[in-house]
Amino acid sequence: MLKRAKCSNVEIVKKKGSTSVLTGRALITGGTSGMGAAFARALAARGCDIVLVARNKERLAENASVLTQQYQVDVQILPADLSTRDGVDAVKARLLEQADPVTIFVNNAGSGMYSPMATDDATQLRAGAELMALVPMELGGAAAFSMKQRHAGVIITTASVASLAPMGAYAAVKAFVRMWSESLSIEVGRYGVQVVAFLPGWVKTEFHQRSGVSTSSIPSWLWLDAERVIDEALRDVERGKTTTIPSKRFKTMAFFARHLPQSVVHKAVKKLNKGRR
Repeated sequence: MLKRAKCSNVEIVKKKGSTSVLTGRALITGGTSGMGAAFARALAARGCDIVLVARNKERLAENASVLTQQYQVDVQILPADLSTRDGVDAVKARLLEQADPVTIFVNNAGSGMYSPMATDDATQLRAGAELMALVPMELGGAAAFSMKQRHAGVIITTASVASLAPMGAYAAVKAFVRMWSESLSIEVGRYGVQVVAFLPGWVKTEFHQRSGVSTSSIPSWLWLDAERVIDEALRDVERGKTTTIPSKRFKTMAFFARHLPQSVVHKAVKKLNKGRR
């Protein structure tokens, strides 16, 4: 039997006796483009209110207007540059707010990181590691602290399938955040907080273009649509998983990356990296 439930003024259909962890208000970093925007649309479609975080205030307002009109949910915007202390502190304060609590935190902001590791100038490497490892760890820790006190909440952190293979500095940073997510899950899972490491493969977004990296060596069949990837990830969250790798092809690749001899994995990585900056 089906029954109607309401979340944020949007009617959704649930099976009788079932509950979803994807309710309440979701805060999404990097929420105006790429997978962050896809997360925002998917969660709004499920009836969740939204907090969009990004640097560009005008783009935030445009995205918020579209989400409000299309899904009839409440959308707040929080302009914040997560490469700055002020930006991190602003998002952290919102995650710790109890009057209008964030029940879902999508820890998603990131950038390309394709600088050589053998370098006498680690500026770009340091900036990438700050944005995609240290900032997610700090914000995720604040979200977990707040959710732990309420004995409920979901934290989804964007890592990458690349974190399972030696694919450069980006993969190393994503391996850090993946292991951090898995460790946090063990720490706070008993308090009703679900922590999920999200490991996408190659997704059709503007991410690679903005990073200025060539993708010509990546076979076309490896690319997935953002909507499909996010939908599968959220279904895994609803099933209670703490790691999600959307699509069978990337689940297979992840298995091989973990279990094949290192020499074979290294050879495959060299082939994929051919022609990339």
